[in-house]
Amino acid sequence: MSRQRIIIVDDHEIVRLGLRTLLERHPDFEVVAEAGNGREALEKIPVFNPDVVVLDIRLPGMSGVEVCQTITDNYPDTKVIMLTSYAEDEMLFAAIRAGAAGYVLKQIGGDDLVGAIEAVGRGEALLDPSLTQRVFEEVRKAQREEEASAFAELTNQEMQVLQLVSEGKTNREIAEALYLGEGTVRNYVSNILGKLGVANRAEAAAYAVQHNLKDYLTS
Repeated sequence: MSRQRIIIVDDHEIVRLGLRTLLERHPDFEVVAEAGNGREALEKIPVFNPDVVVLDIRLPGMSGVEVCQTITDNYPDTKVIMLTSYAEDEMLFAAIRAGAAGYVLKQIGGDDLVGAIEAVGRGEALLDPSLTQRVFEEVRKAQREEEASAFAELTNQEMQVLQLVSEGKTNREIAEALYLGEGTVRNYVSNILGKLGVANRAEAAAYAVQHNLKDYLTS
């Protein structure tokens, strides 16, 4: 197995020295270069062809996120592990969007950092355990926002009608349940089909179930 070629990018020389000393103890790691800022790092990547870049998220000039995005766009075989001193949600998700393969806090233990580099080198994605819950919360939030937007064009009354359609109710049954005229219900159903871009009641019902309509109904 060939040694993993690593570039360390941090604007603090003492941090780079500490990381180099730690990583070079590992028989399968080779620190091929260091850089103190993003532009220097991007100049060295095509020269040294690293497998992994250990990248500080806060850098002078280009941010670590910008550097990460440039690396993933232009050197897809090079994996990036972002290092940060603080667990900041905004930075975390920006790094993930930029294609970082790993995101760890600088407080991580030496063995854990080595394990992170090994994992990323194997093609795995890695997130500091203390940040995992935040990612799950953000994913759930995004999912709920997407579901809610699915009904953004419907009025509350139309949503009530759609819920009853999804329960298999006829227009007459819906009219009785909501104290509406049957003709009014027909108009509501027609409007709902048009707004959702579906062809019939069955498709509307499936859409309501798929996007969890019940969670967005107001009493």
